[in-house]
Amino acid sequence: MRAVVQRVKESRVEVKGEVVGRIGPGLLVLLGVGEEDTDKDADYLAAKIANLRIFPDEKGFMNRSLLDMGGAALVVSQFTLWGDCRKGRRPSFAHAARPETAIELYERFVGLLKGMGLAVATGRFQEMMDVHLINDGPVTLMLDSQKAF
Repeated sequence: MRAVVQRVKESRVEVKGEVVGRIGPGLLVLLGVGEEDTDKDADYLAAKIANLRIFPDEKGFMNRSLLDMGGAALVVSQFTLWGDCRKGRRPSFAHAARPETAIELYERFVGLLKGMGLAVATGRFQEMMDVHLINDGPVTLMLDSQKAF
């Protein structure tokens, strides 16, 4: 699994003009599922993201996690994170998981964050979405579960 994680002051996602997910301070997680991903990848990324120490403490140092600060997560599915742009001018998405597999792991990831006590909002799987955010910092990180094992 791949994730782009952005520390945000607020974020929301709209589908056809309707707000379907909104958070205040926390993390916007753009999540892409690859064809070889398993439950292990979802478990790893959920734990990693919830515990990343990327929020400031009282001295302004990045020492607090999403769990520490009681923030929320907005999780948006994004298969384009698997776009391979090395050849030609059109990305190849050959290594992105099929939708029926991707939704299971996406929902597992969301469920794991909720199980940790985090407030979690989501977009809508396989929909065109408008994602709005105020990036805090800016702090933006890229994570790939396949590079962790």
